[in-house]
Amino acid sequence: MAKIPPPTRTSIPSKPSNSAGLNPRNWGLLKDISKNRFLYIMLIPVLLYFAVFHYFPMYGASIAFKEFSPRLGIIGSPWAGWEHFESFFNGIYFWRVVKNTLLISFYELLFGFPAPIILALLLNEVRKAAFKRTVQTITYMPHFISLVVVCGIIKEFTMSDGLINDILAFFGWERVSLLLESEYFRTLFVTSGIWQNIGWGTIIFLAALAGIDQEQYEAAKIDGANRWRQMLNVTLPGIMPTIIILFILEIGRLMNVGSEKVILLYNPSIYDTADVISSYVYRVGLQEFNYSFSSAVGLFNSAINFTLVIGSNWLSRRMNKTSLW
Repeated sequence: MAKIPPPTRTSIPSKPSNSAGLNPRNWGLLKDISKNRFLYIMLIPVLLYFAVFHYFPMYGASIAFKEFSPRLGIIGSPWAGWEHFESFFNGIYFWRVVKNTLLISFYELLFGFPAPIILALLLNEVRKAAFKRTVQTITYMPHFISLVVVCGIIKEFTMSDGLINDILAFFGWERVSLLLESEYFRTLFVTSGIWQNIGWGTIIFLAALAGIDQEQYEAAKIDGANRWRQMLNVTLPGIMPTIIILFILEIGRLMNVGSEKVILLYNPSIYDTADVISSYVYRVGLQEFNYSFSSAVGLFNSAINFTLVIGSNWLSRRMNKTSLW
């Protein structure tokens, strides 16, 4: 009886040694970089921009906790701790600048944020292409006008003998220099901002509207929905994710009222309604050379914005399953 030979053991190939000690995920990243190297090369200027102008300057925020002196530098300046924050919180201007910042931001969010959405919805209903392009061009134009020129136009129009007062006087109103009266500043600031940015803001909403499946409109017509019902049940739900994302971003800028426009428009007679955190930082930091105090105020402002965007993103993710991350 022949003997059955013992089974031969097949050798299992060993895994290639990872001499460099790299994680398999890192190998995948290196492979992706090698495959799409030109895309990564194009990404380098963007990364450099954020590194140089956004992340590296964060080191300078440490002067908010020091008695900064340009002669001693950031490292050599003595430590002050929370002194500047306490001075700001206990100062006479704290509630004024915070209240003005919140009110102007709230009015911009209440009236300025829906304005591009409404215009985009109206333009979406226009069937005459020539008229639609004309309206878009006219509404886009103010965005490209320099802010200095815009503020100059506002000053000229709001003078006691300006165009706005001519119109008001025609209807029997008393002539008044609007930028010298504190109660008119917020209205002028918000309405001029809407005029300047409403057209530009419609671009992203028109792009979102173009991505809605047209078969949904056909199905709505078959169900008997008129144009108004189609907008409520098809158009608005179709662009709602875009609206939510932009709303979260706007919440993150709630405390960032544009200092340039405020500084170009305000004057000491209307500080009680026009002075915001950013203009206060400019005045204290650059005009009074109190760099540490102004840095503390700016850092407080940034911390509030960061908290707001994190909170609004979390709330949106819980309620609508839509978020930035």
